Order: sequence, then C-alpha cells, then structure tokens
Amino acid sequence: MRIMVLGLAALALASSANAQQAQPGFVQAVNPTRAEPQTAPIRPAQQRTIARLQAAALASDHAYQIVESLVTEVGPRLAASEAEARARDWAVAMLRANGFSNVRIEPFTIPFWDATREEAFIVAPGVARPMVAVALGGSPSTPAGGLEAQVVAFPNLAALEGAPNTEVAGRIVFIDEHMIATQDGSGYGVAVRKRGRCAPIAQAKGAAGCLIRSVGTDPHRFAHQGGASRQQDGASLPAMAISPADADVLARLAARCPTRVRLFIEAELRDNAPSGNVIAEIRGRERPDEIVLLAAHLDSWDSGQGAIDDGAGVAIISAAARLIRELPRRPRRTIRILLAGSEENGVHGGAAYGAAHAGENHIVALESDFGAGRVWRFDTRFGEQAMPYARAFQRALAPLGINPGNNEADGGADVGALRAAGVPVVDLSQDGLDYFNYHHTPDDTLNAIDRAALRQNVAAWATFVYLAADSDWVFSASR
Repeated sequence: MRIMVLGLAALALASSANAQQAQPGFVQAVNPTRAEPQTAPIRPAQQRTIARLQAAALASDHAYQIVESLVTEVGPRLAASEAEARARDWAVAMLRANGFSNVRIEPFTIPFWDATREEAFIVAPGVARPMVAVALGGSPSTPAGGLEAQVVAFPNLAALEGAPNTEVAGRIVFIDEHMIATQDGSGYGVAVRKRGRCAPIAQAKGAAGCLIRSVGTDPHRFAHQGGASRQQDGASLPAMAISPADADVLARLAARCPTRVRLFIEAELRDNAPSGNVIAEIRGRERPDEIVLLAAHLDSWDSGQGAIDDGAGVAIISAAARLIRELPRRPRRTIRILLAGSEENGVHGGAAYGAAHAGENHIVALESDFGAGRVWRFDTRFGEQAMPYARAFQRALAPLGINPGNNEADGGADVGALRAAGVPVVDLSQDGLDYFNYHHTPDDTLNAIDRAALRQNVAAWATFVYLAADSDWVFSASR
C-alpha cells in the first residue's frame, strides 16, 4: 500500500508541474530558484487511456491463461527440437486468436544439441553414490563406459585460470563458486562465466572433464541447465553442472581426501536444425513504419516447464499488446511482437531478427525475460535530449510502484543486436531475488508464478508500450 501512495504522490507532482509550463512540450520547474529536470507532458486523453489500461491489466488473468496454455499444451521447448516447432505453431494460433495481424514464422537454422544421457557419481572414497547432474549445453559425449578421474577443486574460475597445468592435467576440474542472490540479478553475470569458460580453460590445461556448482541461488538438489549449442573456443571437453546440495558434499570430500567421480554423457549434435521466430503486429494508424518492438523467447530448457523462462515473458508481452489492440483507436506507431526462437543456446533468434530487420525503423525495443516478479524499476538507454520523455514514462509507471532507474538499460538478449546497432532500449526491471532458485531447473513450473505480480507486469508493459507507440517522441540511443 505504501508503494501505491508514493506513486499517487508522484502523479500529483506531475500534474502540478504540468500546470506551470513555460515552454511548449516540457514541464517547467516548480521551484523557481532551482532548475528541476524537464519532463515531457502526457496529453489528458493519453493519461485517461493509461489509467484504463492499468485498471484492465490489474483485473485480468489473461497472461496467466497464456502461459498456462503454453506449458500445458506444449511443455518444455528445447531449441531446434520438435517441441520448439510445436511451440511456434501454438504461438501462431495464440496470436491470431488474440487479434494480431501479419502473424508469421520467420525460419532459420542452428546447430542442434541435446543430452540423451547425463549421470554423475562419486565413486571414491566409499561406495558409488549418484549426484544430481545435467550436461552443460554443447558438451560432447563421454567415452563409452563413462569418464572417471580424480577431482581437483577450485573456489572460482580465477583460481582455475591461475593453476599450473600439472595440477589439472588428467583430472576432472570442479569449480565450486557460489552465486549471490540480488534483486536485479547482477550476481548471475559473475557466476555464469564458469559455465562457458570452465571447459576451454580446463582443456587447455590438460583436464579430462569439467564439473561446476550449478549457476543458481537455491540450496536444493536440482541441477541448473544452461550453455550454448557449441562450447566456447573450440573446446570439446565433457562438462556438467551438479546440484548445490551435491556440490556441498563433493567440496567437503575433496577437501578431506582424494576423491574420484565418474561421468556419463551421451549427446546428440547436428548442424542446420530448423528453428524460427514468430512475429505479430498491431499496425500503427499514422506512422506504420515506426516500430515499437516487444520481445520474449519461445524456447526453454527441458528439465522444467519453461514457465518463468520464458513462458511468462511470452504471456506478458502478448497480454499487454492485446489490451492495446482492444482500445477504440490504434496507436500511431506499429507495435511488433517478437517471440524469438533458440535463445537459450546462443541467442540465435535475436541475431536472426536483427539481421533480417536491420533496415527497419525501430523506435525502441525491450524484452521480458526475467520471470514473473513484480516490475520495480524502469531503466532507459536514451539520448540525453530524450530524457524528458524518460521522466514522463517514469511518472506514468509510478502508480504501479515502479521506481525511476538509470540510463544504462540492457534491453534483453533478443534485442541485443538492435541495441548494438543503436536502437534505444528500455528495461522494465523485475524483482529477481528468488528467480535463480528456479532458473533452468525442474522447478521452473507454473507454481513459480505469482498471478498478482504477473498482472502488474502486464500493466507496466501496456503503459510503456502504449505511450511509446502513441507518441512522436524520438529516443535516439545515447551510445
């Protein structure tokens, strides 16, 4: 309740400032002795529409119905698999049923990888005991009969990098680095490096294989999947992630006495496997060639249901766009939905979209790919001259309990190619304090989604997307 009161107070300040405009298009400082940042005004009709969209979003479970349909009717959706193909067909039907136009699949191909066997055991000291483990994406198969060797443990990737080759050669490297839980997910960027770098670094030092503590923040006996369709730097080393609980046991054993493990991986790899992006639009009434791009990714890892990663994102952007489509009048600019394929194993769908649509006029782009936690902060990546518009968005979002952020937005992986080309991006940053308890695990199910938080996400997206699409504001990227 306190958050809502603060949001209403922010709107009251905005109204007071708008009443004292001194120059067309921007709000004058309320305090004449101090220069306050300028804020672009929102037209009264637009403000009424924003209020209507927020009320409708907060009263609707349509987003939950979309993600429930995806995980029930399709389930997990490994990149370039038959399940991902079924997900594309599901998405086309869902988007058409929600009234979007120009719904289509844009195909591309990728290298395919799938682990058909993934087992790990501590074999000494004592009797063999299984660990909960998953092969990391891109890992090759182990030799017939498995791979057995003594473990050499390191507290983090830097320690492995600094180790002499003689300490590593012939052994299975184990990186026991823990991940820190943070609201903005920043701990992931540090912890995830070991997932991609363990194999190439260990192989260069003569290691036989690689184990990592799962990249996650939970203490449970679930392993977290992840990786690319091919290992980095041409590596070809068997690599697995083990559950946090098993990592604790392995670390304690390795600190006490020589410890041996046996790994079994059977992996299927093939080139030129079919994948694709699903596209849909609400065509702008006045500026149809100017595009506001909403992205989420359709694929998932296959141990869970892919509910928060990224079924929730698919549902959030689709439900928000539908609310805008149902308005009496379409917005001025075109709203485009991108449901990207094959993000998890290399952001292939985002790269394919960026290449195919590089010549189009994208006004702004953003992605929902951080679960279903409440949006708590709004970040931009605008040119300095566009910051009055950023502050207008902030005031429109304030009633939803969303705080102003910074001008260092990332936008999301699947709009990364557009961001690199200079397209402005924003982040509707979600609360991710517990996101990595579920991320890439069997616990990524509908049970991880809070319906009220999902509704708040839809309200935030509908607010930003409508205002961006119904304006003539130019956000030109600052870098």
